[in-house]
Amino acid sequence: MAQKPSIPSGTRDFSPNEMVKRNFIFDTVKTVFQQFGYAPLETPAMENLQTLLGKYGEEGDKLLFKILNSGNFLSENFSQSDNPNQVALKICEKGLRYDLTVPFARYVVQHQNEIIFPFKRYQIQPVWRADRPQKGRYREFYQCDVDVIGSDSLLNEVELIQIVEKVFNLLNIKVLLKLNNRKILSGIAELVGESAKMMDITIAIDKLDKIGVEKVNQELLEKGISEKAVKELQPFLAIKGDNSLKINTLKNIFVDSEIGKKGIFEMETLFSYLETLKLNLEIEFDISLARGLNYYTGTIFEVKAKNSQIGSICGGGRYDDLTGIFGLKNLSGVGISFGADRIFDVMQEQNLFSEKNAANVKLLFVNFGEKETFYLLPLLKNIREMGISCELYPESAKIKKQMEYANKKNIPFVALVGENEISHNTLIIKDMNAGTQNEISLSQLTEFVR
Repeated sequence: MAQKPSIPSGTRDFSPNEMVKRNFIFDTVKTVFQQFGYAPLETPAMENLQTLLGKYGEEGDKLLFKILNSGNFLSENFSQSDNPNQVALKICEKGLRYDLTVPFARYVVQHQNEIIFPFKRYQIQPVWRADRPQKGRYREFYQCDVDVIGSDSLLNEVELIQIVEKVFNLLNIKVLLKLNNRKILSGIAELVGESAKMMDITIAIDKLDKIGVEKVNQELLEKGISEKAVKELQPFLAIKGDNSLKINTLKNIFVDSEIGKKGIFEMETLFSYLETLKLNLEIEFDISLARGLNYYTGTIFEVKAKNSQIGSICGGGRYDDLTGIFGLKNLSGVGISFGADRIFDVMQEQNLFSEKNAANVKLLFVNFGEKETFYLLPLLKNIREMGISCELYPESAKIKKQMEYANKKNIPFVALVGENEISHNTLIIKDMNAGTQNEISLSQLTEFVR
């Protein structure tokens, strides 16, 4: 019995038409990254498991895809009498990368003597997470990361926000950029008397938009945060008003929190820089924005597409000592990641791809036979060198079949070159959309198709 073809849950095939659209996204993002002086980098699909473990929090560690040491490793190295827990620790030394930031930090430490700091890099590669597949959430997906490391200047955050503005303006996606600062969240945890539980608070309130206040409060209590602290946390999550009002409100609250005051100072400075740029971008200071990853320490970003139920399509933040885990202390960095798959889904959902994003051959030559083929082969070569995509139907099939092929592939023009056209150096060009046809000279062909 033949095996039914399938792919793993949470992964996708992309057709040629879809790949042209995806490549449009990749090319747009890459062009903007390069305009701001970022250089390309690639790292392996798999990392040593110890590189990945402990960098994403307890929940992130659960989503790591771990790789068996070799296909026959279990039978070669263990018997049924071995302790299962000891086996689990030994069978996997490698894992598929969960994101591009931790591999980037590993690369920086490993190649620190070759790097010029501040080091600006972009990286466009797939990542893997053992998540529950659902709309907008996949087990394999592409991230387009841009990071700068070796500088703690807030001008780097300003530059990343400009990149966000330019990318989404070019893609024609209307977005909301949310900003916060982990120092503000640390200040809040300090004021409610739960500094030691700051990460638990952060992970919980990061789910505020998804599960609501009641379930967030329930999770906080389950994490061992006191009822008093949970109650004192509520006014912070309920602060309303414009960005300036929120900053001033927190200024008055953080009188006794040095880390909170530093977070507010950074936020205020960032907004003052942005004010001079008059960006075409809606920016909101969101006190509940937390970003679940452990390594963020300063500014955090999240971008959501308007008029879409798909979640965050871009996010990131500042990490002050991610490289310290690998032995290189006090090297601050900041970066953002564009989720190419979610961006693709949003653009499909909102019909934002134009006709030029379709995988169209511009011109199909009908195949009348061997004599015409010998005449057309060098002609096609010249046309392609002029930058026009074209093809010759591979067999001298019935005209109707060749025309149907052009229609199914949405090829806008069909060229018919028979004995008469060869003798007069002309072509008959049929416009498949209008249903009209014209006889033109070879010299007119390029301009006609364009």
